[in-house]
Amino acid sequence: MADLKMMANAVRMLAVEAVQKANSGHPGAPLGMADIATVLWSSFLKFDATCPDWPDRDRFVLSAGHASAMLYSLLYLSGFKEATLDELKNFRQLNSKMAGHPEYGLLPGIEATTGPLGQGIAMGVGMALAEKILNARFGADLVNHYTYVLAGDGCLMEGLSEEAISLAGHLKLNKLILFWDNNNTTIDGKVTLASSTNQHMRFEANGWTVISVDGHNIEELQKAIEQAKQQETPTLIDCKTTIGYGAPTKAGTSAAHGSPLGVDEINGLKQRLNWNYNDFEVPPEVLNLWREVGIKGNPKRLQWEKRLQNSSQKEEFLRCVIHQQLPDKLESLYQEFKEKIVQERPTIATRKASQNALKELVPLIPELIGGSADLSASNLTKVSAHQDISSISYAGNYINYGIREHAMGAIMNGLALHKGIIPYGGTFLVFSDYLKPALRLSALMKQRVIYVFTHDSIGVGEDGPTHQPIEQLAMLRSIPNTWVLRPCDALETAESWEIALNHTTGPSALILTRQNLPFLRTSATSNQTAKGAYILSDTEKARDITLIATGSEVQLAIEAQQQLKEMHIHATVISMPCQELFNSQPISYQQHILGSAPRIAIEALSDFGWYRYADTVISMKGFGKSAPGEQLFNDFNITTHHIVETVLSILKEKKNESL
Repeated sequence: MADLKMMANAVRMLAVEAVQKANSGHPGAPLGMADIATVLWSSFLKFDATCPDWPDRDRFVLSAGHASAMLYSLLYLSGFKEATLDELKNFRQLNSKMAGHPEYGLLPGIEATTGPLGQGIAMGVGMALAEKILNARFGADLVNHYTYVLAGDGCLMEGLSEEAISLAGHLKLNKLILFWDNNNTTIDGKVTLASSTNQHMRFEANGWTVISVDGHNIEELQKAIEQAKQQETPTLIDCKTTIGYGAPTKAGTSAAHGSPLGVDEINGLKQRLNWNYNDFEVPPEVLNLWREVGIKGNPKRLQWEKRLQNSSQKEEFLRCVIHQQLPDKLESLYQEFKEKIVQERPTIATRKASQNALKELVPLIPELIGGSADLSASNLTKVSAHQDISSISYAGNYINYGIREHAMGAIMNGLALHKGIIPYGGTFLVFSDYLKPALRLSALMKQRVIYVFTHDSIGVGEDGPTHQPIEQLAMLRSIPNTWVLRPCDALETAESWEIALNHTTGPSALILTRQNLPFLRTSATSNQTAKGAYILSDTEKARDITLIATGSEVQLAIEAQQQLKEMHIHATVISMPCQELFNSQPISYQQHILGSAPRIAIEALSDFGWYRYADTVISMKGFGKSAPGEQLFNDFNITTHHIVETVLSILKEKKNESL
């Protein structure tokens, strides 16, 4: 026990000293949670610091991401190669791998980007669910590990946590263990200022086991984790702690939360902890104990690698879990599907075209796990090859998320981070607002998460302005590292799925219609959508005007082109399904596509961002109305007639200017 206390104090002091040196950070949580983390890492967490990406390691998610200095201290002490003492001394500084909150990808050992409270809990649910799915597929010899999440009072207050723990309890994710740093303190003061929730009753009502311990009692913590690992449900371990534990005047107060303790307080802390060492100094005997912890999982990893080598599923495990590659046969078979689309030329909604694509993809890609926020029949995200994942069987490939959009997004992040799963989930475009924080993290962490957003404009119709998106598409396009794809027909939709599956360094958002759209393409020889924008219908003579459109409005541009041709006005129609991909093309290609003639963009959503490409934008200027979709397009002047009139007005003005 004494050794573990010294090990915990090493974590405490390194974290506090890193915050002090940076003159920025959160010392209170590391001081309060160090005992929990030390017991877990030293006695239970299955990992190997020499091989941080070992697929069958336990996952540790610090949902209370403001305690990042504690995680960095654990990584350094355990011997993770890139988590050096110099990096710890450089905490929160420019280009440091030890950022202000844990950032996935900066440092091995960080399982998820956390900081936005509650996200870590939901991503932990996703990781625990991924373990269940892959265990059912590959067996316990290859997949058999736990997910541990450390969260604070703030994480439990965020509404996302309720969505996530509800689904976790429903699915009986018994290898998910959540530690609650119950210190009854937030930035503004005591938790009781704003909450009187009985967390035990809350978690029990959601199907969890609840265990209470003194968060500073090593023996109680050990027994609690052992007990949690025997449960058939997820477990909450309520750890009663003191924020700023050991600090002479700030312990137990919000003053310990988000500011350096100060030299005098740290000196007093050292006296209380009997820590007689210089800043960033760890006695060799304590450091050696931690380094032994870092390699104790090495024999288990080597045994696992031997089992993998001898497994009949080795190649498939390597393909989808370790290398994250799509099946070899997919490309040729999917090309046949696209060519079939061109032959059939279907007039269908792009949500239906998406479902048709999924009918081809789901049987071919076992790791493609779908789902919807209780809108499967509307998003058309479910196909005959899907089987529901449930607490009775995790061998399926479809998740019923319920009416929990935010949790769906965050859980998909956890599924993707775990590796071995390509998640996609559907809801209405207008409800992207509910999950935007999770989607932002998909982009920040560069995860292949596919968002299927249907009912993409005023074409939704009678449901009215609450369900008709206006600003959402511009919002999605504003998120860095996100590919937003709004296809105009069945082939562009199929191409969009192909793009999303191959976009391995960020999320994709498919923006799909409720209403039927005509087929507009003539060839599937190459993926035109992959260029972001292309000439869908050119003019035989020099352009008088360029019409740029996306989705359901492309057909309006084509109709306008035909009417203008009869007036001897030469219009070129550009389909621009993905601005992000177009922006990544060479400037010469962009200039060729856009041309030098006046440009009009047509999209039945906000015009925000369109003036980068066009001189004039035909779009929504406010919210929608409740009426049949066709009537709304007329009412809001997003019509072929209005496009033609706008072209005539522009050309007339241009002619007058030249006189």
